[in-house]
Amino acid sequence: MNNFTVSQIYPSDTKGIEAVKALLAKEDLTLDKNLDYIAAIYDQNNIVATGSLFKKSLRCFAVDSDYQGQSLLNTLLSHLVEVQYNRGNTHLFIYTKPKSAKYFKDLGFYEIYQDANLVSFLENQPFGFKEYLELLNTESIEQVGPNFENKKQAAIVLNANPFTLGHLHLIKTACESNDYVHLFIVSDDSSLFPYTVRKQLIMDGTKDLKNVIYHDCGSYMISSATFPAYFQKDNEAVILSQAILDVNIFVKIAKYLNITSRYVGEEPFSQVTKLYNETMAQELKKAYIEHHIVSRFTKDNIIVSASHVREAIRQDNWELVKNLTPVSTFSFLQRKEAQPIIQKIKESQNVIHY
Repeated sequence: MNNFTVSQIYPSDTKGIEAVKALLAKEDLTLDKNLDYIAAIYDQNNIVATGSLFKKSLRCFAVDSDYQGQSLLNTLLSHLVEVQYNRGNTHLFIYTKPKSAKYFKDLGFYEIYQDANLVSFLENQPFGFKEYLELLNTESIEQVGPNFENKKQAAIVLNANPFTLGHLHLIKTACESNDYVHLFIVSDDSSLFPYTVRKQLIMDGTKDLKNVIYHDCGSYMISSATFPAYFQKDNEAVILSQAILDVNIFVKIAKYLNITSRYVGEEPFSQVTKLYNETMAQELKKAYIEHHIVSRFTKDNIIVSASHVREAIRQDNWELVKNLTPVSTFSFLQRKEAQPIIQKIKESQNVIHY
């Protein structure tokens, strides 16, 4: 190993970036769009191995076929884990090809879920997911008492960017048919509205509903904006991978908490969401969990969506914003702390997400 060095590749190093892309391409991989640290191992002037980071995840590993069997993956992984620890991140995650999972298991990672054809999801703590399940149980007991498991329970996963009357309609619909509704709030900070704000708006907007239980998704259910795509062949494979992974992680959660149904909002205009929902329906059916698609909520003949609210904010159409959001959301948008978010929305090239 004396001939090898590990170095950071900076975004300004166009030659280094191109060399990383070329190595990834040799292994049928691409450079993920979400990265905040790229490392490479050099043999003299040639990049022979690479790996990257994004938040708490490790991504984009590749070792030149001529150098495999020389512990380069181990060297690279040790370097990246050290960088993460220096950042204060000790609970780490890897998304990779199923055929590559065994290498990471040998280096101290534990598989949470694998689909043999699409994705393997691993973490570096042997009981991390079990502890997350126990946390969800504790949160439920603290919020509604110890007998919640014996009641009829449903779940909703929300990003709420921001929280609208459409989200409120979806939650109320679930609450009317179930004793308790678990709201899983996407914790990943990749939206125009920060996670802390989204969570507070959801809680403020549903405070009158007494059968809601609030949870963070943590690192186990992430948004489509940050789901890794580097090892998938096309966009459809990316959508399928995230849907299958998300839903099967959810199934493990549902079985643990005795959740018997999941509610989602109808999305007639988005092919991405349509494919996601179709995959979800198939996977939930296998697990004997009901799948409820709730029709889109309309007000004054306008379909209410977070995208429409963001576009109305961008256009300074505050009357429309007021018409599409709960009082709590609109009140927040009038306050001083909302100004940086509003400015960010106005500067955004596209606030309508499909």
